[in-house]
Amino acid sequence: MQGVSKIIAVASGKGGVGKSTSAVNIALALQAAGQRVGLLDADIYGPSIGMMLGVDPAQRPAPAGDNKLAPVVAHGLQTMSMAYLVTEQTPMVWRGPMAAGALLQLLEQVAWQQLDILVVDMPPGTGDIQLTLSQKAQLAGAVVVTTPQDIALLDARKAIEMFNKVAVPVLGIVENMASHHCSACGHVEPIFGEQGGAAVAEQYAVPLLGQLPLDRALRSAGDSGAPLLVSQPDHAAVACYAAIAEQLLAALDSAAQPQPEIVIE
Repeated sequence: MQGVSKIIAVASGKGGVGKSTSAVNIALALQAAGQRVGLLDADIYGPSIGMMLGVDPAQRPAPAGDNKLAPVVAHGLQTMSMAYLVTEQTPMVWRGPMAAGALLQLLEQVAWQQLDILVVDMPPGTGDIQLTLSQKAQLAGAVVVTTPQDIALLDARKAIEMFNKVAVPVLGIVENMASHHCSACGHVEPIFGEQGGAAVAEQYAVPLLGQLPLDRALRSAGDSGAPLLVSQPDHAAVACYAAIAEQLLAALDSAAQPQPEIVIE
């Protein structure tokens, strides 16, 4: 990892809360703020970064010497994903140690080129991949993504507790689907609940980095491979991601970076 200055993990306690969407747009927002940014898809079982960035499914990483692979560049980001190594129809029917080994290869056998920040899109949960990344890579911090509903907040707390146990600072919380704005009448309704992310942020004394709406454009931009920061730079959500990136850069400048020590009892 000599070519990487700082690593940020984007994590969630459960799936379906918009973690990968957040990882992609946060990476692009950091890049727009002048950083050299990479994006690693650590979701071995369900990689989605390639599709969200519009990478051709037939794209394969080029060799970079010394048994390394060159990252695939998409929208200016240096990226790597298991999706670049298998076909869309190939399931990763692997036990935890095999997935953890694949993550180590993606980390250590990619020729990252002088990155200021590597954003890692984590799989949901608190299992092998999370522990392996915390143990083998010196994380500058983590961002926890959630929605306002209680069931998502329950798992978001578990994700925060996990990072606390492995001495990785939680840089903040991103709340997705915070409200729905009706396109017909303009009515705003908190479909999944109100201020859940703010309550968890207050409970753990971490910043609430931003609240994103349940927005059709945000979803369709990811499905089409043209994220909002690229395809619709004037969209309201882009300003929110820019504010998140600004807060993360400020937190990285001031945060200590202890080496995690994992103890199994």
